[in-house]
Amino acid sequence: MDGWREVARLQLPLSEKHGLPPAPTGVGTLSFDTQQELLWIGTDHGRLTSYYGSDLQKYTSVQAHPVHEGRVAQLLFHERGVISLASSSVHLISRRGLTQWHISEPSMTDLKCMSFFGKSSSEILVAGCQNVMYRIDVDKGVIVQEVPTQYEWYMMKFCRYICAGTTSGAVHFLDPDTLVSIKTWQAHSANLSDMDAQDSYLVTCGWSTRPYGPPTLESFAKVYDLKKLEQLPPIPFHTGAAFVQMHPKLSTTSIVSSMSGQLQVANILDPNTSNLLQANLGSYMSQSHLALAPSGAAWALADLEGVIQIWAGSLNNLRFTESAAPTEFADETLPLAFMDVDSDIPFSAVGMPYYREKLLSAWPDDQIYELGFLPRKIDPEVIKHMTPSAVGFRAPNPRKTLRNQMDRMSIVSSDGTALAVPKFLSEKNRDASSEMEKERRISDAEAFTKPDLTGSTKADVPVMYRLMEIKYSRYGVDDFDFGFYNKTQYSGLETHITNSYLNPLLQLLKYTPLFRNIALHHSASSCIAESCLLCELGYLFDMLEKAEGQKCHATNFLKAFSSLSEASKLQLTEETSPQSTLEARIQAANRFLLKQIGLDYQRIALLGDNKFDQTLVTHAFTNMRCTSCYHETLRASPKTLVDLSYHALNVNPRMRGPTPTFSRILKDSFEGDNSQRMWCDRCRRYQPVQSWETIQSVPSILMINTGLSKQTDARHLWSIPGWLPERIGLRVEKGRILCQEGEGLRGAQMNPQSRPMVVYELVGLVADVNSGEHQKSHMVSLINVGISSRERHVESQWHLFNDFLVRKVDKEEALRFATNWKIPTILTYQYQGANNVIDDSWKDSLDTSCLFMNWSLNPYNVLQHNWPCVLDPATEQPGSGTHLPIDTEFVRLQQEEIEILATGDRQVIRPTREGLARVSVLRADGPNEGLPFIDDYISISEPVVDYVTKYSGVSAGDLDPNLSLHPLVPLKVAYKKLWLLLNLGCIFVGHGLTKDFRNINMFVPKSQMVDTVTLFYNPTRSKRNLSLRFLAWYLLKENIQSETHDSIEDAFTALKLWRKYQEFEDAGVLEKMIDEIYTAGRKWNYKVPEKRSGGHREKLPPVGGGGGGGGGGGLTVNNHNRGRDTPDVDSGVSGPTTPVGKKQAGNEYFESPLR
Repeated sequence: MDGWREVARLQLPLSEKHGLPPAPTGVGTLSFDTQQELLWIGTDHGRLTSYYGSDLQKYTSVQAHPVHEGRVAQLLFHERGVISLASSSVHLISRRGLTQWHISEPSMTDLKCMSFFGKSSSEILVAGCQNVMYRIDVDKGVIVQEVPTQYEWYMMKFCRYICAGTTSGAVHFLDPDTLVSIKTWQAHSANLSDMDAQDSYLVTCGWSTRPYGPPTLESFAKVYDLKKLEQLPPIPFHTGAAFVQMHPKLSTTSIVSSMSGQLQVANILDPNTSNLLQANLGSYMSQSHLALAPSGAAWALADLEGVIQIWAGSLNNLRFTESAAPTEFADETLPLAFMDVDSDIPFSAVGMPYYREKLLSAWPDDQIYELGFLPRKIDPEVIKHMTPSAVGFRAPNPRKTLRNQMDRMSIVSSDGTALAVPKFLSEKNRDASSEMEKERRISDAEAFTKPDLTGSTKADVPVMYRLMEIKYSRYGVDDFDFGFYNKTQYSGLETHITNSYLNPLLQLLKYTPLFRNIALHHSASSCIAESCLLCELGYLFDMLEKAEGQKCHATNFLKAFSSLSEASKLQLTEETSPQSTLEARIQAANRFLLKQIGLDYQRIALLGDNKFDQTLVTHAFTNMRCTSCYHETLRASPKTLVDLSYHALNVNPRMRGPTPTFSRILKDSFEGDNSQRMWCDRCRRYQPVQSWETIQSVPSILMINTGLSKQTDARHLWSIPGWLPERIGLRVEKGRILCQEGEGLRGAQMNPQSRPMVVYELVGLVADVNSGEHQKSHMVSLINVGISSRERHVESQWHLFNDFLVRKVDKEEALRFATNWKIPTILTYQYQGANNVIDDSWKDSLDTSCLFMNWSLNPYNVLQHNWPCVLDPATEQPGSGTHLPIDTEFVRLQQEEIEILATGDRQVIRPTREGLARVSVLRADGPNEGLPFIDDYISISEPVVDYVTKYSGVSAGDLDPNLSLHPLVPLKVAYKKLWLLLNLGCIFVGHGLTKDFRNINMFVPKSQMVDTVTLFYNPTRSKRNLSLRFLAWYLLKENIQSETHDSIEDAFTALKLWRKYQEFEDAGVLEKMIDEIYTAGRKWNYKVPEKRSGGHREKLPPVGGGGGGGGGGGLTVNNHNRGRDTPDVDSGVSGPTTPVGKKQAGNEYFESPLR
């Protein structure tokens, strides 16, 4: 509160009594309204007056109590109005000054104080220096109960308990249900002067007795912890603490004042740090002459001369209440302008009303429908040949359509200005001049009518938030135009996979640097556990980084997640939770995922390794106290997640108080104050037990569940602009946590006397979006990717991740929420000092031990000749630039699902889903060239619907650990071997590698792939890719894949084709040879030609191929046993002779041998 000053001053009118000169109006009490921008003042003569806004414009003034009752002692604020208390009556008026009820009883002789029974209660407790208290129903205006008492109550405040102070200086904590004193605290030796309670703290000021002389104000403000029910160190105030107010936003900040106007702003948890201010008063302050606004942006004080001062940091946008209800003013009657209406005045001169709000006639886009069709235009050919007839005209039918067929028309004609809907990639490759260019193609972009994706699918909902769905052509998901939805360098995730509702959470974790570092370091370790989610996250994060904006999918992670039995028991999978809301499911999945990742990390962590705990675990102890016998127990309760609790929010609209800040909600959620019935070991029965958390340390990453699925009343908080802070500060002191934001955080950082706060910055969030009436709810993530970039950005870099749609948005859009369609579910904050800390040292510590050993699930069944020849660690270390031939085989796990439309068209609903069945990686050079060091068969737990043995070479028994004669490994082991080779910098050589790696769920940069599909592809000759079998037949004179496929044979064939390509390139005849291949392909329909001779098939010689001869070795493959044996090198077979090129050796042209 540095820089606060007096910004407004008001002199109350002088009071006049009969026969006496005018005198200053005495102020009995003053208080800010909790629901409107009003400051209320109760005078010494029973009058209530209110002033509006920082200008202190007079609003209402009413005589609430008889003059003989003296001063107004206290004010309380309710939805119905303002409750005032005098010595003999209680009065309720509306804020416009109309009396609602007035209660006065003969037994009311010396009332002093009152309090609500709870934050959402409509009953108040009225007490004083008399032997009876009153329980009053505010709605009905009647006394519900008279409660006898033996104490003289002087003042009351409600916070957890009814904190009631007596004239003897004692404070009693009364149970709101029974009004029984739970504990008594002797705060001062004489009477109380003032007290205030906020959050979990009570601060009092009072008088102390002296051996000789009258009582004097104590030089300390006493502090009490309402959670632990124990006294805290007092706040020193040497000039005498007379008044105190707790800051409504900064829960540990208090303002203490003396009677002379000296004010001290102090921290309860650090009393030695304070800020002193001095008010310029004309006289002393009296009782209840200090009030703090609910917004915390201003305070008011009054002196005995009737002068009111308003103090604030600035007058700009000064508000007493953050979410104030509109104050009703009398309507101003404006004189009507005179208009002489006659026959010469046009009607346009009569003005039309101006509407500030949206009219009911402004229908949202989701409620506008087409009705009827435009009339069909007459064909020009019909008009051209029309001849008159008895009735109208007649013309011959041009017969341009089928019988009973018509063109579909629309009310809205197409003028060509709208953005063309993106087509399938296969359609984009067709001739742009064809008539098919004008047809609309099925795509998820049907609602996108502008390139910037603006518009709406529901009232006020941008189209970029709509539910993303993939459409399929006959070429499957690879034909979908993902690039239309993502023009950034950040990759999205596809949605056609089961449990893809987790995509936004995975993106959020990926762009949290500390979490990303932990996952990748774990993936590079020796862990080969089949269901390790932390490994799968590391593989996924690495793929997203390498893809740089290209399409990706999280199939392997989601498969591992679904395989966990606990995930099914908790109903976290789509198959087991059809009825649960998506919001509740993803928050439960977040909790389960963090717990499981912690177990995965500890599986291989070294003794004493607490990096995961420092990053994600909040260490705390849970304190539990029985409210009957006060027996306390303590237990450790570490947690990786904070569930927000909105206890500070008053859900009763009639009792709405100041809006709690996010930092206040987070503090309450950390400390976990709760009361419930539990078993008490001492009482030997179920008793009400109060529990709270004692915080030991907070982690570097705060994962927060908003909990709005169960606490829907709190959703309006998030719709307040700026309510969610981008930065927060945390500090742990004596088991309690101090949380600040905004001005409070900046003030704490600038105060050199206070302990430094740990600043956290918002990484991103997951939001639940309901974008249309006909669309189901779905999740998106909004992430500040600048935090995870390798270079620091001055400004935030917020992006929307709506599955495979990725788009940059501004910070205001990212942090703007709406209760009807956009609700936050998960938040992630990270320690600000860890921003842009991207640790890639895992690449230098890869555990490659699995590359140099044979391991199998069925070691006793594997035939000796089926074991691959593992690498020699001394001489065969793979590294950057090492070429490795590779080929994979897949089986079908799910058949294609199609739908026949009414038009007869065939539409793919769900494409074929394949699973990796075999992977073979060979040596590319050396004495063991062509020998595999990886030849793994994959054990598949899912049912296989088709082994496609003709194309995969895999039969049913090959993947059964009980029957297979080949080495079987889990998918995780096979994947890790390929992932290690990828990050070692190896270059893969194969045929159709792009599709293979996509099915494996791995992204390999083009610089690490040699794909013979693209090497021998010429788009100017044909859009068709050449098959491996055709290239081997034509270029290598080899007839492969004649009966079945073999991954070792295919990988080695790809290696030889790549070397043949290099040979053509060195000779300078590459283009000529590719043209010749396509010429032969058109002749033989791109298939290996065969002819029948006496019932036997004979292979025809390749077109244009050379004779025999030539150096270089080939392969002879034994096709028995389905051709799975390792090929043997045989020098008897060679490829075709390279045509004469432009390079010379001496005076003769030369042939380059096969490398």
